[in-house]
Amino acid sequence: MSLVPYQSQLRWIEDQHQQMVDSVIELALINSGSLNLAGLSAMKQALTELFEVHAAEVESIDLPATESVDNNGQLYPQAVGQALSLHKHRQAPLQVLLMGHMDTVYGADHHFQDCTWVDEQTLNGPGVADLKGGLVIMHTALCALERSPWAGNIGWQILINPDEEIGSLSSSGLIARTALKHDFGLIFEPSLPDGTLAGARKGSGNFSAVVTGLAAHAGREHHLGRNAIRAISEFSVALDKLNGRVEGVTINPGYIHGGGPVNIVPDSALMKFNVRISEPGHEDWFNRQLDFIRQNISQLDGIKLAIHGGFGRKPKPLETDTLNLFNLIKATGKTLNIPVRWKDTGGCCDGNNLAAAGLPNVDTLGAIGGAIHSKDEYIKVDSLVERAQLVALLLMQLASGKKYWANQNTRSGT
Repeated sequence: MSLVPYQSQLRWIEDQHQQMVDSVIELALINSGSLNLAGLSAMKQALTELFEVHAAEVESIDLPATESVDNNGQLYPQAVGQALSLHKHRQAPLQVLLMGHMDTVYGADHHFQDCTWVDEQTLNGPGVADLKGGLVIMHTALCALERSPWAGNIGWQILINPDEEIGSLSSSGLIARTALKHDFGLIFEPSLPDGTLAGARKGSGNFSAVVTGLAAHAGREHHLGRNAIRAISEFSVALDKLNGRVEGVTINPGYIHGGGPVNIVPDSALMKFNVRISEPGHEDWFNRQLDFIRQNISQLDGIKLAIHGGFGRKPKPLETDTLNLFNLIKATGKTLNIPVRWKDTGGCCDGNNLAAAGLPNVDTLGAIGGAIHSKDEYIKVDSLVERAQLVALLLMQLASGKKYWANQNTRSGT
């Protein structure tokens, strides 16, 4: 397919390279850890200003608090930031949802707060790949579309949530409702370090186990105590033994807290764990195993075990509509001499949520980078232009009628 009709906009994206890099750095220097409400508010404001050029309908959306468990095993409401939505061309025959998240895993007190250059192509910084580079790519691709002669032939909505890194529990309802109004979704999570996209994804559940025992003097009356740390340890071992029982299911005890002075039998302990599943039926299997283990631990004399949490993201299979979308993007990449590949991954993201709502989507169209969730997180800055051109060309070709997309599912309208 000839690139001639689109060359002007593709060259314009090339000219935006330095501006894109500057925008990534500007956003990365705003700490927007998932629980930093002030930082998330500042990030939302910065994004509102960045996207102002689109003259879209802008909405800040309050989200419900989620139920969390503190180190003492007590439940409390965890507030989150506001989501940001921008909407344009609602009446267009084809509607696309573009998603990203504004939060990072780096809290306000984390030592990783600055950007540094590793080399002329590699920028190290908090959230540069996951996902602030992706937000800049999204913005630039839409700018190119809106500058083109076909602006208005595709309706688009941007949805940016503040809680993806903690499971999108508060925004999940909003994501599901929004998905119903679109034909397909594009999410700007970072690709794998070699540029490969994520195909099928595992589902995920986050749980907290709270054990209550009985305190006693560790010397005089040790026999009267009921040790919560021992009970939570037995629970952790029993959970870990489930690994390998069913292919595609992994359980990771990831956090434990309990006890105090060593001359006191500890009467409380907390353990948080994550479960990954590759098929929907695995959820029921795990819940049955968990209930069996819970009952066994709770039968110990003087011990009570409570479980909180559950599965927040369903597995994302590579179904027909999603595979068709992948192939459409692959063909677009071939036109640009950009290889597009994908493979299954154990990770999960809001692409799982969109798929569960019936919306086909590709969810790793953001920057090429790596070492995400660590102080070594980096982005390959040349990928900013490459990925923006890929997305812009896809949208322009659809808008100009040179490519065709039809979701087999019928959206509910606007």
